[in-house]
Amino acid sequence: MAQLRLGPLLRFTDGSSATVWVEASRPCAAEVRCADGAGGTARTFQVAGHHYALVPVTGLTAGTSTAYEVFLDGTRVWPLPDSRFPPSVIRTPGEDDAVRVAFGSCRWAAPPSGEPDPVGPDALDTLAARIAADPAGERPDVLLLLGDQVYADETSDATRRWLAARRDLNDPPGSQVADYEEYTRLYYESWLDPEVRWLLSTVPSCMIFDDHDLIDDWNTSAAWLADMRATDWWRERLLSGLMSYWVYQHLGNLRPDELAADPLYAAVRDTPDGTDVLRAFASRADADPASVRWSYRRDFGRVRLLMVDTRAARVLDEDSRAMLDPAEAEWLRDQALGDRGTYDHLLIGTSLPWLLPHLVHHAEAWNAALCRGEKGARWARFGEKLRRAADLEHWPAFPASFDALTALIAEAGSGPGAPATVLVLSGDVHHAYVAEPKWPSGAPGARVFQLTCSPVHNAIHLAIRLGFRFGWSVPARALGRRVAGHGRCPRPPIDWRKTGGPWFGNQLMTLTLRGRSARLRLDQAQAVKGAEPRLRTVTETELAP
Repeated sequence: MAQLRLGPLLRFTDGSSATVWVEASRPCAAEVRCADGAGGTARTFQVAGHHYALVPVTGLTAGTSTAYEVFLDGTRVWPLPDSRFPPSVIRTPGEDDAVRVAFGSCRWAAPPSGEPDPVGPDALDTLAARIAADPAGERPDVLLLLGDQVYADETSDATRRWLAARRDLNDPPGSQVADYEEYTRLYYESWLDPEVRWLLSTVPSCMIFDDHDLIDDWNTSAAWLADMRATDWWRERLLSGLMSYWVYQHLGNLRPDELAADPLYAAVRDTPDGTDVLRAFASRADADPASVRWSYRRDFGRVRLLMVDTRAARVLDEDSRAMLDPAEAEWLRDQALGDRGTYDHLLIGTSLPWLLPHLVHHAEAWNAALCRGEKGARWARFGEKLRRAADLEHWPAFPASFDALTALIAEAGSGPGAPATVLVLSGDVHHAYVAEPKWPSGAPGARVFQLTCSPVHNAIHLAIRLGFRFGWSVPARALGRRVAGHGRCPRPPIDWRKTGGPWFGNQLMTLTLRGRSARLRLDQAQAVKGAEPRLRTVTETELAP
């Protein structure tokens, strides 16, 4: 009998349809049955001995909430027996409903229940507890996970013990994951957490990778990539990481019409074992990153989300260094400007922040100039070492890309049909803040903000707290300009100021978008003596009236 190994994950939803992702223990027919008669079925496909299905659900009614169950070969496998959680539901948006978008990044898997948590309560666990306690109350319409959903290079004690049972950890890559099977272990550890499993079954999610989904500093530079390709373990790690990302995260990001037209999805499903097909795709993505697009667009009523890949789409040659390859940059431009007037809010999801503390921004631009050879070969070698050691690889480390994104945001937010807001949603930096840009020639009509929120569940080192607090200060800004002057870096095309934060802790931001208004709330997971952890609202503010 087929068993449910992982899931269900509710991924896409609109007014009449949804997709539900599952992993089963063997080949089978997966079926979703809804209380109102809607539903759908799909046969599993196989990759590396694992069996998956993405079930299209049709027949839903807009503006409703309906419970669903999952069956494998006719046997009910979800909800789990004796579940302490309310039924999983599919909520479909109504035409004039507000859209609530919760987002964050950087999540270590929470330890098993009853074990101490060295980094404090998990924000996703506490969100699940809050929704479960009041199923009819407020909940996100979509959860955006902005990178580092799993940590391939920082495994838990339990995972290291599991790895040691299958191979010698004295051999590279040691206690990091090495192949597809080991990646599946990371997803089991993270998504079988009972609270997170239920949360992902009842709140739709969109995901994008960041570096730790593969390895710290992934694609930070051409020199870094050359060093990695010289090892005897990197290629298997990279291919396995891309293959598992496609299966566990990327597929569910796509709309049903995109899935139906996707030749790779068809090829994987049409063969008894899709491993070779998917591996060939991952090899092509490695050899020719511009041939593959991981970025995608999702519309939620009159809210447009453009989720941008800022890792695999990079151009790493120092003379033409770019965060996005030309085709990816053109796609982003087309999606942002192609049919303005059809959306009231433009969300740009990028794991790496666009606007950083001024000292960090100037340091990254200076470092890019050094690595480009502006101060000679010796400074270039120093710059490369510093780039890797200090993670100097955000948008300012790609100065032409920073300028291009700034210009695109200004254009998207200006003129007839401009949205009420253009909001850049990011994570990565293990704290949260709000920054607002100022254009020297006049601001666009839209309100523009950088909204950064991380981690969901991770360590926040004292050095990070001190460094980012100082990075926003007036002395740090002056120091940053002097550093940039050494590299002969031009002034950025905009100025910006921090209007909220920095906040430190395990946290989530939630946007409530209603008509042309936008409201932001930051919630942190807090331990409560003698009780379960809970989410506490730290700040709430209007972004657009």
